[in-house]
Amino acid sequence: MMSPDAEDYADIRAGVVRLCEQFPGAYWRDKDETRSYPTEFVQALTEAGYLSVMIPEAYGGSGLPLGAACAILEEIHRSGCNGGACHAQMYTMGTLLRHGSEAQKQRYLPEVASGALRLQAFGVTEPNSGTDTTRIGTRAVRDGDDYVVNGQKIWISRAEHSDLMVLLVRTADREASAKSTDGMSVLLVDMRTAVGNGLTIKPINTMMNHGATELFFDDLRVPVSNRIGEEGAGFRYILDGMNAERILIAAECIGDARFFVSAAARYATDRQVFGGPIGANQGVQFPIARAHIQTEAAAGMVARAQALFEAGQPCGAEANMAKLLASEASWAAGDTCIQTHGGFGFAVDFDIERKFRETRLYQVAPISTNLILSHVATHELGMPKSF
Repeated sequence: MMSPDAEDYADIRAGVVRLCEQFPGAYWRDKDETRSYPTEFVQALTEAGYLSVMIPEAYGGSGLPLGAACAILEEIHRSGCNGGACHAQMYTMGTLLRHGSEAQKQRYLPEVASGALRLQAFGVTEPNSGTDTTRIGTRAVRDGDDYVVNGQKIWISRAEHSDLMVLLVRTADREASAKSTDGMSVLLVDMRTAVGNGLTIKPINTMMNHGATELFFDDLRVPVSNRIGEEGAGFRYILDGMNAERILIAAECIGDARFFVSAAARYATDRQVFGGPIGANQGVQFPIARAHIQTEAAAGMVARAQALFEAGQPCGAEANMAKLLASEASWAAGDTCIQTHGGFGFAVDFDIERKFRETRLYQVAPISTNLILSHVATHELGMPKSF
């Protein structure tokens, strides 16, 4: 069952499903085994125009709202595929679109829309700051027409497979700024020329094939003309991108959850033990029904956050709550799906264990569940800060 607003994007959803049929479980299992990037899948999405859906028509995209992107990612995940290899192209470009100069948009967005350039990397998190973004230490010092960048980032996905990166740096000390969120700037880094000239990328192996990396900056020179917006105002520029990211990730989780619920219900109906289908037993049936209910409740919050974002309304709390509820729903549905399948739930060929590993990520990234709870407690309920 799809979300209540699914009819708005029925054609897009159907097209995504047809595309995903070309990339069955065997394709993803091979990528998992070889820890390789799903280039063919990303190329197919690019050629179909799905990754440029939110780029305005003036720059070569479809000019559709966030809801269309949510529909695409939900269907990718419901079909058993993984949008994590390319979902950043949908939200990372928002920083450039909303805050970049017209010259920057004309230069980069048409090529991002066509797939000639990949804008997949979003460089924010650091080893010593985590999600306390105001304490990042990567510095950019002005030197004539360039910034000279030094520092380190970690858990930057797809850096090895991206041509451009939106990079958040400090251009003024936190202590010297009026507010802790001041003094940060956004640079658009051309990684094609940066690697080997001040930028080193180190892959990090994880429990899922997600292309995580660590980045080291050693006197990397970035033209001042590649700064997005005003110097020192970068934190504000990335906030909208973070809200879009969380809503899109939540949509992916809804897709995962629906994959698990459908797989569990189908297996419970078909599997015969002790003379009948195991789904006739309430001990098997009820957890699947509960997972479905939890999924649909989470989908309602995703739709609410999406609507607020599209209306240009504040949606930080709703984006966070949508991501929390959807990630927990997908994890619970995955757990139920494995339990329903018994030993087969752990069999690689069933793709359940792969999806289970993939969806577990989203209770940690792009923001952890505890930080969401802290945000809601302090900003929505007026409780004292715990840190």
